[in-house]
Amino acid sequence: MSSDLASMPGVGDEAPDFSLPGTPDGDAFSLASFRGNKHVLICFYVFDFSPG
Repeated sequence: MSSDLASMPGVGDEAPDFSLPGTPDGDAFSLASFRGNKHVLICFYVFDFSPG
């Protein structure tokens, strides 16, 4: 394995910035747009909405 892999963030660590499409028009939302203004909870569900 490579030692260049990024380490996983821990509880309470600041999340890295990312952008995702958020509207049907293609307008993106980025995590940075909420920084300093609102609290953000990020949840990832394994196999959510996937077949099987």
